[in-house]
Amino acid sequence: MKSTTKLSCFLQLLVLFFLRQSSVSSPFTTANSSSTFPSEALPTKSGYLPINSNTNSAIFYTFYEAQDPFLPLSQTPLLIWLQGGPGCSSMIGNFLELGPYRVVDTQSENIQHLSLERNIGSWNRIFGLIFLDNPIGVGFSIAATPEEIPRDQHTVAKHLFAAITGFIGLDPDFKNRPLYITGESYAGKYVPAIGYYILKQNMRLPEAQRVNLKGVAIGNGLTDPVTQVKTHAVNAYFSGLINERQKGELEEAQRKAIEFVKMGNWSEATNARLKTLDLLQNMTGLATLYDFSKKVPYKTRLVTKFLQSVEVKKKLGAKESIVFDECSDVVGNALLEDVMKSVKYMVELLVKKSKVLLYQGHFDLRDGVVSTEAWVKTMKWEGIERFLMADRKVWKVNGELAGYVQKWGSLSHAVVLGAGHLVPTDQALNSQAMIEDWVMDKGVFACGKKGVPHQTPWSHPEIYSP
Repeated sequence: MKSTTKLSCFLQLLVLFFLRQSSVSSPFTTANSSSTFPSEALPTKSGYLPINSNTNSAIFYTFYEAQDPFLPLSQTPLLIWLQGGPGCSSMIGNFLELGPYRVVDTQSENIQHLSLERNIGSWNRIFGLIFLDNPIGVGFSIAATPEEIPRDQHTVAKHLFAAITGFIGLDPDFKNRPLYITGESYAGKYVPAIGYYILKQNMRLPEAQRVNLKGVAIGNGLTDPVTQVKTHAVNAYFSGLINERQKGELEEAQRKAIEFVKMGNWSEATNARLKTLDLLQNMTGLATLYDFSKKVPYKTRLVTKFLQSVEVKKKLGAKESIVFDECSDVVGNALLEDVMKSVKYMVELLVKKSKVLLYQGHFDLRDGVVSTEAWVKTMKWEGIERFLMADRKVWKVNGELAGYVQKWGSLSHAVVLGAGHLVPTDQALNSQAMIEDWVMDKGVFACGKKGVPHQTPWSHPEIYSP
């Protein structure tokens, strides 16, 4: 009897041991996301904007009205956000960067609990904010057929124009609100493309049908790839990340990409650029080229897990059958031959007809400060010489150094300290201050005025509601 009891106890302990080992070694499971999506985090509007009356293709959007507008809503600016990739969802920007709520994770007993946390640096504090999943086939957007997925920036712009005018048509008050198009990374192509398209359409359309575009903002953008790909070696070398021999190897890899461009072999040019970046990654051993200060990459997968929940899809008005992923390989492949093509000429028109903000996180090795300054110097614009000679002003937010801003006329260039590729993720309040001051022509972004430091809304209770 005693030996049976001992055997029983031993077996129970053995089972418990294996259960515990299994639990420790198993991957984290995700808690039900629907219970962590508070009603106050829901968009003001969301759903689908058709881009072709003959098909079911549509761009998914989420819209968040301004939290504390200081102007009547009919005059409150609207910001549009476009993600990069090519092929990545703007829901990354929504739920990890500049939206009013961010996905966060807390882990207990090997269960990953995803929830939403208020973002005090959101870009819809005093502006309306629209996220568009672009191009079709990205995120929750719908491509009726693979053939309809854009393969060039003209088609991207055509689809975006249909979506934007469709959105404006949802509410009569949207019609005259000033519109600013913003985005990052590969949106360094999308933003100029749709801005350029709007300017061209406005020239043909009667005044009542024109889009009230006032400016574009590009963060860490790939805009003039041939110029930008030349800068990786020198940037990494003078950042102290590679030695002179490695610099020479990178320069040779860069030359191959440029040669393919000269031959008009666009797909091979894209592949050569990717090989250059892979070589840089291997040389440096960094966690991510998007931010050389980070020990781990950006946590974009949290957004993917959160948005795969059926309940979350229902709350957002997204098509439930879509399996959300942060980036689409299908869309990325469709735009393969577009990657190394320049849209600098589009920016040159935009800076003449509207205002332009170029900003970069200081730690970005892919599309950072050096690469942007390289192509800006080559712009064909009557104000470029005066811009290049303009003061590079110290930019402070709440008395603390936030970065540097160079401005002349309609062109502004901002360097954001303490940030990588995803500037709003890394510097939420400073990115908020940047976009607000740029839109409102305040502080170091003021036209022809001495810059004054940005203050938080709490410093101006007479202007901003608590």
